[in-house]
Amino acid sequence: MAYVFAAVVLLHGLWSDPNGRYLYDSGQDQEQWQWFFDITAHQVLNGQNPLFTGLLNHPDGVNLMANTTMLGLSIPLIPVTVLLGSGVTWAIALTIGLAGTAFAWYWLFSRRIASAPAAALGGLFCGFAPAMISHANAHPNFVVLAVIPCLLLPRPPGRRTAIVVGLLIAYQLFLGEEILLLAATGLVVFGIVHGWVDPGRAAAFARRYATTIAGAGLIALVLVAGSLFWQFRGPQSYHSLVHGRAGNSLHALTAFPTRSLFGDPEVTRQLSLNRTEENAFFGWPLIILVIGLVFALRKQQLVRILGATTALIGWLSLTPGPWTLLAQLPLYESVIESRFAMACIPPIGALLALGIDALRATPFRWLGWAAIGAALVPIVPTPLVVVDRRPVPSFFTDGSWRGYVRPGHTVVPAPPPNPADARPMRWQAAAGFGFAIPEGYFVGPYGPDRGGAYGAQPRPTATLMRQAANGDGCVIDPAQLDADLRYWRADAVVLEHDRGELRGCLDELLGRSTFVGGVWVWPVARP
Repeated sequence: MAYVFAAVVLLHGLWSDPNGRYLYDSGQDQEQWQWFFDITAHQVLNGQNPLFTGLLNHPDGVNLMANTTMLGLSIPLIPVTVLLGSGVTWAIALTIGLAGTAFAWYWLFSRRIASAPAAALGGLFCGFAPAMISHANAHPNFVVLAVIPCLLLPRPPGRRTAIVVGLLIAYQLFLGEEILLLAATGLVVFGIVHGWVDPGRAAAFARRYATTIAGAGLIALVLVAGSLFWQFRGPQSYHSLVHGRAGNSLHALTAFPTRSLFGDPEVTRQLSLNRTEENAFFGWPLIILVIGLVFALRKQQLVRILGATTALIGWLSLTPGPWTLLAQLPLYESVIESRFAMACIPPIGALLALGIDALRATPFRWLGWAAIGAALVPIVPTPLVVVDRRPVPSFFTDGSWRGYVRPGHTVVPAPPPNPADARPMRWQAAAGFGFAIPEGYFVGPYGPDRGGAYGAQPRPTATLMRQAANGDGCVIDPAQLDADLRYWRADAVVLEHDRGELRGCLDELLGRSTFVGGVWVWPVARP
């Protein structure tokens, strides 16, 4: 319950009005995630394929399995989404993610390496580490991580363990594939270090569990094979998602995170891609403490293994660094390398637990506890910042749109949604997915080589609409506009705000607009 209380305190601004509040640091990601929850509920309840939809990026559609729809969570929470709204689903996902991850690591540590009080601190760090708080603004797939420590719980080799572990791997894949890859990489590094420190014991473990691990992998593969085939070979699939060089610097490892007691937003802004990608930021006091714990407890073999594992994974997350070798491998080319620093969190949590237990037997325990407190206090997270959300125009909530759109046709927001502004996706969800919309915020193929990209490859009219909305002049070509509206199967064009020159431009091209339910509407005449 303490972990749940901590999570609610951090998210109390969101919980005060889940459907009316927005996490300030999330950019457009909260819009996207709530749409994922909504579309999953819509597809399942209407007997449609939850791995694909033509309602977004119409008429091409979106491969939902190739996006982070988190079916392992979004499907069980369908009743919440339908009855209480996707904002509540969003808040629940983040809350149980933080608290559940902390508890799962506590449970593992208390079973394997430490006393309950020491494991409680280790679990607290694992669930509420700086990177976890950063991703809690926007990425529940990097927050709901309780399955990972469950995979590591002690179990005897054999068929039953293979089945349990195989089911857990398959379930984790439907929660988040990338975190599964990062965790697997961290375990490989741990195994290599273990083999170097104690080759005999590591070899004995490998011989004892080889068949069980292979069986678990086979079971997981059988369970997810169809979904993975759809993801990589189905409609609107793509072959990779290249982010460019996005590793950590040494400063990013030692700086304090933005949403912490000692955080400096100006410093973190220069060291990370954005507020949701502060994947290291352990703070220099904690780095010094970890080094000190490894030195002080170096006689313990596990401590040496954990220390070396942390150092190697941290090195892997750096740019420049050994990442250049992994980046050429399948799957790894789509990973943001700074995220590998998240795999340092569990070994650091374990070292903290081991350190607490070791201090209990020394006369200097108060000094040691003070050192641990001094290392952790600077990175204590502060509540996530929320803002009031702009309400959905009543045109979509009261059914006014039905007088303008035929079944199977689209409403074209002017301009269409994209990663910079995904709000029209919420309009569609509020209307019960009664119409399709073009483009959107998702990951899909881009260009002739079908490499992955955020958002659709924009039609010319969409690009020109955005230029006009930004006040850069209206140069929309009437013939191109007509062609794009036909391509989108548009029945209506809507504009929420009189942005730039866009409304006047569309009035000239489509005729005089009508203001209905908070939006200007241009019916598109079609036979």
